[in-house]
Amino acid sequence: MVVLSVVLTRVVNWVWLKPKKLESYLRRQGLPGTPYTPLVGDIKRDAKMLMEARSKSITPTDDIIPHILPLALKMFNCHGRTFFIWIGPTPVIMITNPEHIKEVFSKIQDFESTVSSPLVKLLVGGVASYKGDKWARHRRIINPAFHLEKIKNIVPAFYHCSSEVVCQWERLFKDKESSCEVDVWPWLVKLTADVISHAAFGSSYKEGQRIFELQGELSWLIAQANKRPYIPGLRFFPTKSNKRMNAIDKEIDTILRGMVNKRDKAEHNDLLGILLASSSEESGGSGLSVEEVLKECKLFYFAGQETTSVLLVWTMVLLSYHQDWQTRAREEVRQILGDDNDTKPDIDSLSNLKVMSMIFYEVLRLYPPVTQLRRAINKEVKLGELTLPAGVKIYIPTAIVHRDTELWGEDAGEFKPERFKEGISKATKNQVSYFPFGWGLRICIGQNFSLLEAKMAMALILQRFSFELSPSYVHSPQIVMTTRPQFGAHLILHKL
Repeated sequence: MVVLSVVLTRVVNWVWLKPKKLESYLRRQGLPGTPYTPLVGDIKRDAKMLMEARSKSITPTDDIIPHILPLALKMFNCHGRTFFIWIGPTPVIMITNPEHIKEVFSKIQDFESTVSSPLVKLLVGGVASYKGDKWARHRRIINPAFHLEKIKNIVPAFYHCSSEVVCQWERLFKDKESSCEVDVWPWLVKLTADVISHAAFGSSYKEGQRIFELQGELSWLIAQANKRPYIPGLRFFPTKSNKRMNAIDKEIDTILRGMVNKRDKAEHNDLLGILLASSSEESGGSGLSVEEVLKECKLFYFAGQETTSVLLVWTMVLLSYHQDWQTRAREEVRQILGDDNDTKPDIDSLSNLKVMSMIFYEVLRLYPPVTQLRRAINKEVKLGELTLPAGVKIYIPTAIVHRDTELWGEDAGEFKPERFKEGISKATKNQVSYFPFGWGLRICIGQNFSLLEAKMAMALILQRFSFELSPSYVHSPQIVMTTRPQFGAHLILHKL
C-alpha cells in the first residue's frame, strides 16, 4: 500500500503538479504559451495540424514550415520571438531572437545539448549527445579525422563514389535516348553512404550496406514513436516496435564489432583508425573504450550519410526549378574544371567553386537538414531578461529562423543564392541567424567534409547532365530525423 501511494504521488507530480508549477513560473515572466494538456501536451495538436497541412499540395517556391513545424509557426506568428509549447509534460521554450540563440550556443554548460528522446540516442549518440568533460574528450580525439590534411586524402574517395553513380545514371538511358526520368533520391543516399563507408571506415558500400538499411528502418520507427506521448520506461515494454528497435541496435552492434575486430589499430588513415588508436594501450588510458568507439561509429554512419544526401537532393530539386542557377553552376564547373569529364577535381578546385558554395548555403537556409536544435536546462539559468527553471527545454527552430523576414528581408522565402555572395557574415549581418550545422563550440565537426563531398558530387552531375522536375514529382518535405523528400525526387535527366 505504501509503495502504491509513493508511485501514485510520483505519477501525479510528473503528469500534473510539476508541469503546472513550471507553466505558472513561465507565465509570471510574461512568456506566452499553449495551455497544458495532461500527459500529451501539444503532440496531438501538432500532429493534427501537420496532417491538415500535408493534405494540400505545395511547390518548391512555397513555404515548407507549415508542413514540418505547423504549431511552432502558428505560435511564432501570433506571439513573436519567444514562446513555449509542450512536448508531453515538458514545457519547451522556442527562441528565435539571434541574441538569445547566441547565448544558448555559447553557454554550453548552462544549456546542454540533448536529443528529443532516449530512443534517438540509438542513432545520434556518441559525441553528439555527450556533455561537459566527456564531450570535450571525445571531440578532441575525433578532431584529427576532420583536419584539412585528412580530408585532402579522401577527396579521391569522393570522386570514385560520385563517378560510379553518375556512370550508372548514364547506363539508364536507352539507345539514342537523350532524356531519362530518374528518382535521384535513393541514388544520392547510396552515394553518400558509399562515401562515408570508404572515407570514415575504410570499407565498401556493400560491407556497410546492411548498417544503412538498418539505420533507415530504425529512423522510421523512432520517428513514429516520437509522435506518441513520452512515458518514462515505455521503451522497455516488449511491444513489437520496441523489440524490433532493440533487434536492429544489436545487429548494428554486431556488424560494427566485426569491423573493429578486423582492423589493425596501427591504421590511422580514417575515422575508425583514429578511434581505435585512442582505445589502444599506447593512449595511456585517456582514449575511448570499445563501447565508446562503437557509439561514435553508429553516429558517423548515420550523420555522415544523412546530412549530405538531403543537401544534395534539395539542391537538385531547387536547381531543377531555378534553371538559371543550374546554368550558372555548370558554367563555373566548366570554367574551373575544364571540359574534360575525366579530370579528377582536387580540394583546391572544389574550394574555388564559389557559385556552388552560394547555392549550397541557400539550400541549407531554406531546407536545413535538422529543423530544430535542442538544449536542456538542468539548473536555474538566465537567458536575456528571462530566468528559466530547471526541467524546461529550449528548442531553436532553425527552419523558422532561416526564413524570418525580419532577419533576412521580405524575400526570405525565395531562393536567392546571391545573398551569400560576400559570405555568411555579410548575409546575416553578423547575427546568429544561420546555423544549418549548429554554431559555436558544438558546431558539427563534419561540415567541411559534407560540403566538399557535395561539391564533388554536384560537379560531376553538372558536367554530364542538365535536369528538370518530372511531371510525376510531388513536393512534400517531411521530417524523418532529417528533412527528406517524402515521395522521392523524380527528375528528368538530359545527357550533355
